[in-house]
Amino acid sequence: MTNLRILKKRDGSQTRSKCWNWKGTTFHSTSGARYGCFSYLEKSTLAHRFSYEAFIGKIPKGLTIDHLCRNTLCVNPKHLEAVTLKENILRGNGACARNARKTHCPKGHPLSGKNLLNRRRGFRECYGCDKIRWTRRNALRPKKSHGWKEPEK
Repeated sequence: MTNLRILKKRDGSQTRSKCWNWKGTTFHSTSGARYGCFSYLEKSTLAHRFSYEAFIGKIPKGLTIDHLCRNTLCVNPKHLEAVTLKENILRGNGACARNARKTHCPKGHPLSGKNLLNRRRGFRECYGCDKIRWTRRNALRPKKSHGWKEPEK
């Protein structure tokens, strides 16, 4: 297949963003984004990946294609970049990316240095808020009796 197939299946109208929107078959990813796809050599092929390889070159092993324009239907090779999956996710607008960009907790404490707690499940938490929460929690707990009485004075 030649680059001609990509050029025929893109939207010919010139937009401000210069995106080449795919007009052929699309599919919805698990995140709900729409991607262009077609069958090539009896395999289902993603249009943006094919466009990158046709106009720029082979996608390096371990890298994925990021849409710099944030338009998943775009097949303009100038809008596509090979990056690691981590970088692609962090450039996006999903929950992981939004949380990674946070510099302060909702109460305004910085999420850095000694004030940053990295939890086991992978999320970050503010030490100041954690300390306040534990202080309040412990104040509400009834004192435990250890079975012995305090000596009388």
